[in-house]
Amino acid sequence: MLTSEQALRTLLEGHQRYLRGQPLHVHQEAGWRASLAYSQHPFAVILGCGDSRVPPEIIFDQGLGDLFVIRTAGHVLDDAVLGSVEYGLEKLNISLVMVLGHERCGAVQAAVKAMETGGVVPGHLGKLIAAIKPAVAEVQDQPGDILDNAVRANVGLVRRQLQAAVPVLAARIQANQVNIVGARHDLDTGEIELLP
Repeated sequence: MLTSEQALRTLLEGHQRYLRGQPLHVHQEAGWRASLAYSQHPFAVILGCGDSRVPPEIIFDQGLGDLFVIRTAGHVLDDAVLGSVEYGLEKLNISLVMVLGHERCGAVQAAVKAMETGGVVPGHLGKLIAAIKPAVAEVQDQPGDILDNAVRANVGLVRRQLQAAVPVLAARIQANQVNIVGARHDLDTGEIELLP
């Protein structure tokens, strides 16, 4: 089991390989796959957007069994997602959770548009947008690009929600057993930026 610092360093080292176009494609061979048939030992939980351009295993150059990935549009939380994060911590002994947003997120863009127009979003998409609207409201009066500001704010919002989740996450954070970090993936450059 890696510490949260070691896990983050491993992610960022893999990301540098990805950026250089020199991925190792770790843990993708048949022997490794066979070793995972009855157990898994991922070193990080990645809560990311479902966007097809941001697959965590690829952008961090990781393989089978390395990451416990949870993806929803806009990386929003609900009880099933929160339970999945808790599973990673409780059952798989993971010490790092990364909330991964990305440039030009369509779900965040839909929330920005809904806030600007006051339009009603149909179906279950409305619940998704409602979960992101607080992040948009947080940055509405800030200078700069509202979409990028909202993407960053949404990462922060979800990170704070995770940090406040009781009893599992809050207790593990207080005991220094887990670290929750936020990051933004730049679609143009491919780079990962750790967010405060």
